Amino acid sequence: MPLRNLFRRPTATTVRRRILPVLATAAVTALALTACSAPTNAPRGPEFFDWSDVQVAADGQTVKLWMWGGDDQGNAYVDDVLAPAAAAQGVTLERVPIADTKDALNRVFTELQAGRNTDGAVDLVWINGDNFRTGKQADAWFCEWTDLLPNMTAVSATDPLLTEDFGTSVDGCEAPWHKAQFSFVYNSANVENPPTTIEGILDWAEANPGRFTYPAAPDFTGSAFLRSVLYSESGGYENVPSTFSDEAFDELSPALFDRLEALAPSLWREGSTYPTTSEQLTKLFADGEIDMMMTYGPATLTALVENGTLPDTTRVLTVEDGTLGNASFFGIPSNSGNIAGAMVVANEALSVTQQVAKADPAVWGQFTVLDLDALSAADRELFDALPQSPVVPSFDVLSRNANPELSAEWVPALDDAWRTRIAAGQ
Repeated sequence: MPLRNLFRRPTATTVRRRILPVLATAAVTALALTACSAPTNAPRGPEFFDWSDVQVAADGQTVKLWMWGGDDQGNAYVDDVLAPAAAAQGVTLERVPIADTKDALNRVFTELQAGRNTDGAVDLVWINGDNFRTGKQADAWFCEWTDLLPNMTAVSATDPLLTEDFGTSVDGCEAPWHKAQFSFVYNSANVENPPTTIEGILDWAEANPGRFTYPAAPDFTGSAFLRSVLYSESGGYENVPSTFSDEAFDELSPALFDRLEALAPSLWREGSTYPTTSEQLTKLFADGEIDMMMTYGPATLTALVENGTLPDTTRVLTVEDGTLGNASFFGIPSNSGNIAGAMVVANEALSVTQQVAKADPAVWGQFTVLDLDALSAADRELFDALPQSPVVPSFDVLSRNANPELSAEWVPALDDAWRTRIAAGQ
């Protein structure tokens, strides 16, 4: 019997239906709306011939940015740094906090289904990965706009982290915001000789029962951990096809789940339960219940140490076999009524001033998407002058031997199989 049947892993269509029950139906409807309203590959939304057209149209607009609200530093950066900069250009930026990016996409699909095609409630979304792919398949994004942004000239046109989003070609449908590197974190007071490979981390967990765990899929961080172990158990990312297929899944995933099944008894609470979110994982670490954790957002660690949330002995591991790397983007829904204003915000977010401010550990600590080699000497010095974190290594160090992300279709497939085989076995 094929392993996909053993795991009861449904087809890609069924996975999307199971993981995104409202999303899938709406996506199909949105696709139908697109087919009726515009020819294939036609630009959606207003047409702008140059940046001055955008600026004129944006003046006085209010842009609602829908973004995950669980990051206090990120919220403060948008409210206190990015929003005033947008206001100086005649655009009011309002942050709409959400629990999950899917909430924004569901809202867009619901509006498109209802025929609300030009005045949607979502103007800009902090997005990447499977959510971007799903929206693109439904033609729900405004595309072919990023080339108009003046500040895109400082973004590399060949950086694979920025030209593809979890294997989905960006195609001018989203503008880069910052880079991220999946990181393992440990308490150096309790871990004297930290492991330096993924397999070494798992071995350490087995040698130190109860001091390690990971978030349950489909939490974003927990899903990234699954992909990290998949690479390790497969002998490196080079041995895992980026493009998803049933054949690759059936061949490679058994080793992943065998390893996680063997690991489970050594986890926190003997693997009888898992943190449901990365925030819960961080709290376990902060409370001293575990000595090692993981994050796809190491930028927040410096502030968490400084404010006493995490111990001052918190450190980020440097992993020899590399960790996953990706980028976050801004997407504009095709039915936004404030597309020009959203473009102004996205362009401002790419300015040297904003990228430097956002990279400061005291502000947010996010890694820039700008090509530093393309900057003037004066602008480059602004990045060079940023304070170094005692907790988080520089991006150059963290991204050494970086592993590319798999295509977005791998994510729900692995998540679903984890729930079936690992979570159901508790």
